[in-house]
Amino acid sequence: MHYFCGIDIGASSAKLAIIDETGKVVGRGLRRSGVDYAAVSEQVLNDALTAAKIRREDIVRSVATGYGRDNVPWAHETMTEITCHAKGAWHYFQRKITVIDIGAQDSKVIHLDAHGKRVGFKMNRKCAAGTGAFLEEIALRLALDVGELDKLAAQSKKEVTLGSFCTVFAATEILSKIRTGEKVQDIVRGAFHSVVKRLQEMDTAHGDIVMTGGVAAHNPCLVRMFSEAYGRPVHVPPDPQLTGAFGAALLAMEDHRTIKS
Repeated sequence: MHYFCGIDIGASSAKLAIIDETGKVVGRGLRRSGVDYAAVSEQVLNDALTAAKIRREDIVRSVATGYGRDNVPWAHETMTEITCHAKGAWHYFQRKITVIDIGAQDSKVIHLDAHGKRVGFKMNRKCAAGTGAFLEEIALRLALDVGELDKLAAQSKKEVTLGSFCTVFAATEILSKIRTGEKVQDIVRGAFHSVVKRLQEMDTAHGDIVMTGGVAAHNPCLVRMFSEAYGRPVHVPPDPQLTGAFGAALLAMEDHRTIKS
């Protein structure tokens, strides 16, 4: 049995997937990225090898993606996040889709046609609006753990509108909302709405909508708000935080087969 590895090192977390020849995930690794990407790549690889109960030599090809993809010394090849997220999402939803990936430092909107071919994409790199960093800043200003946001937003009965997408200005605006007596859960829901609105303004959505990334994985209330905003179901693949790494592993398997042929 041959195995294939994909690693996605983002600004916040490093994700790794090992798949077998059938495309089944047999090992996973997830850690904070930290500041030493080469070191964390070794750590998540060892975690996944232990989970899969295989040796490093059993992996015949590896692909690295994400912010730190050039800092993975053992990867055979690097590919863009756009390519890997598209591949991972397409594996589960083989039809015309728009993939929305909300990362720690950037957001991506990727369009695939009915055959899985990428026909366009938009990426937000210059501002933290609509990203995981925006939500982390909101949590900080409200003296909350970021993991508490989703539960609070789900409890909200009234949405407080935030006038700015800018992380800095929104944080200041939140302090003003607190002084006027607005409830924390309503402010959090307003922040979620800002994320939805920012992504909608980035690009239109065609076909079915698929959400990937850690924000989708940990915030089901936010996913429901996307669904309400677009007026149609929003689909989330299994283990959405792993989508980029999984797509990278699938591409590693395709590369291996191409090389062999």
